[in-house]
Amino acid sequence: MIKIEFTDDQIKELEHERFHYPEPRVQRKLEVLYLKSHGLSHKMICKLCKISNVTLVEYLKQYNEGGITRIKFNLYKGKENLLAPYAESLEDYLRKNPPRSATEAQAIIEEKTEIKRCLTQVREFLKAIGFKYRKVGSIPGKAVNKEKIEEQKEFTEKELLPRIKEAEQGKRDFFLWMPPTSSTKRT
Repeated sequence: MIKIEFTDDQIKELEHERFHYPEPRVQRKLEVLYLKSHGLSHKMICKLCKISNVTLVEYLKQYNEGGITRIKFNLYKGKENLLAPYAESLEDYLRKNPPRSATEAQAIIEEKTEIKRCLTQVREFLKAIGFKYRKVGSIPGKAVNKEKIEEQKEFTEKELLPRIKEAEQGKRDFFLWMPPTSSTKRT
């Protein structure tokens, strides 16, 4: 067990900083030291903070090296983004060939870079390079009863046709999705 003596001022600083320091990893270190300053055993501190004994000892060594100032110095830089070198070329390709979904973007990214990423990572990457989600509208399917047939007719006359006319006049963008046929299938 590493023995450390804490002054009242250090304990007050730890008490305040463990909740108010902006970096969560540093807050955890400060919490560990705060619990140590109250005489808790290493086993109890590890259990409460959900850290290993090796991590606890490392935090205590850092404190012995330079006090609270050393604890606040965070060397964690995160993981390297393997897609970063491909960002520009992927952005160019995806702007010319917009994916219909995150799954399609995932397949394109894997094909172009040979790096497989989960959908969440793909969405974050797309957001980082400037892509936005687009909400897709739908046209009602075929109606069976008279009420639905009338509703579809009203939709076509009051909603769909005016929007098509606006698109023809250049006042609106209008995209109509057509299921791929054998002649239009992408390769």
